[in-house]
Amino acid sequence: MTPIQSPQQLGRALRAARKQLGLTQPQLALAAGVGVRFIVDLEAGKPTLRLENVLRVIYALGGEIRLCGLPSVAADDQGEGGGHGA
Repeated sequence: MTPIQSPQQLGRALRAARKQLGLTQPQLALAAGVGVRFIVDLEAGKPTLRLENVLRVIYALGGEIRLCGLPSVAADDQGEGGGHGA
């Protein structure tokens, strides 16, 4: 598991995974349903990218997000909103 503490670290990790899988940026963009510019920005560590698309890229690479060190969330609390409102 790779600890990620910055957008730049995430970008480097995803670039390494893409290259290890032998994918080009256009191939990954197509697989994830995002634009090539998004992949370029993500790999460069741009901090303002849309989380939904970041997750799509991670899943397209065969990865998943796991949160460590946080309290466990019950299955009932995992829906959208999580009971927290404005």
